[in-house]
Amino acid sequence: MAAGYATARPPVHAIVVDKVREAYCGRLQPLRAVDIGCGAGLSTKPLTAFAEQCIGMEPSVAMLKLARSIVPGARFVVGMAETLPFRSGSIQLITAAGSLNYVNLNRFFPEALRVLDKSGFLVVYDYPTGRSFHSSEDLDLWFGRFRARYPKPRSEALKLTPEILERIVTGFRLGPHEYFDTCIRMTWQAYAAYMMTETNVARAIREGEREESIRAWVEETLPPVFDGRERDVVFRGYYACLEPARGASSKHFQ
Repeated sequence: MAAGYATARPPVHAIVVDKVREAYCGRLQPLRAVDIGCGAGLSTKPLTAFAEQCIGMEPSVAMLKLARSIVPGARFVVGMAETLPFRSGSIQLITAAGSLNYVNLNRFFPEALRVLDKSGFLVVYDYPTGRSFHSSEDLDLWFGRFRARYPKPRSEALKLTPEILERIVTGFRLGPHEYFDTCIRMTWQAYAAYMMTETNVARAIREGEREESIRAWVEETLPPVFDGRERDVVFRGYYACLEPARGASSKHFQ
């Protein structure tokens, strides 16, 4: 799974980061950026284009072994979002791509507020699996068969949206935010590799399915869906920028 994350995930992170930069009209120039739950480093990589120092933090050691080769210019640390290993006021940007859904937010937000400097802010974003073509239902139908054959594991992830974040967060105010649709052109081979990184595949393998048999089914059934050409796969998600409220401090969370 770690290897798949490093090589087969579509480049949605860079698109989202560009949207955030556009929302701030070029004012996004942090000295130090921290990516929470960085996985294999794909969500950290776009930050290196404008931050002087990038740090990816991830609880999975296996993921970080690959992250250093994906983003050689960044630093990576094993750690938890609830206990950020940084000095107070030392960070200008924190990003979290689909990771806060699994975090104790009552512990994380005070930590985020503590380590951010006065001009810093937090960007939370997420997007579900790309499962639709821009112009037909063919991929939706295939994805339904894929999920029926290999069910998604039960998730305890907390649902987050810009509206939910605005309601539950103390010490921050909601800044620029957006729901987005973006298309990424993919071949069936690229999409097949992407599907092999999904959590339902990991679950099937844990429960005794052979990875080779799953891959064989995916590679047998996908080519007719793509009709021998590249297709635009739609990714839908959101981003929300959270800025420290005036006069806020981590004491507000105690």
